[in-house]
Amino acid sequence: MWLAQVGRERIEETIDPEQTIDRALETYAKKGYSREWINQRLQAIQVRKELTDEWEQRGVKKGIEYAILTDEITKAWSGMTTRAYKNHKGLKKENLRDNMTTTEIILNMLAETAAKNISQTENPATFEQNQSVARRGGRIAGNARKELEAEIGHSVISNQNAAQINSVVTNLIEGVAKENDSATETQ
Repeated sequence: MWLAQVGRERIEETIDPEQTIDRALETYAKKGYSREWINQRLQAIQVRKELTDEWEQRGVKKGIEYAILTDEITKAWSGMTTRAYKNHKGLKKENLRDNMTTTEIILNMLAETAAKNISQTENPATFEQNQSVARRGGRIAGNARKELEAEIGHSVISNQNAAQINSVVTNLIEGVAKENDSATETQ
């Protein structure tokens, strides 16, 4: 029964792809993500798709070459390889982007957008040229990160993963609800 239900849902999503987006929204909400975070994450998915479309036009091969370029971008903006970043957050197989804070997602989007825009301007023809573009796009976001950190006095690279981030939000909401209940009881 369950397999038939899932199969039917996937067929319906093929007919109406908007249902896939709705399902993703529901899934993120059930996991405790804030509406702001969910909106940023969906935008990040679009930015990533635009970048991979650009890579595809430039002859970059899916799989290992995408992973290498992604690693170049991540290293340039965050100061860590993708693997080191995942280790920093205590992740094994989880998606790194699903475990980023809103600020981390925004910086990653800036890096990927910058790489896409540079690529569209320069039309790199070789993998090495695409690597250079990826590094430069990442470096733009890395410079923004460093400026922000200088202004606020601490790193914006969080070691918290989604479970930890979401528990902070949940605890905050529950705390406010308890305060409201207490205030109502004393009236």
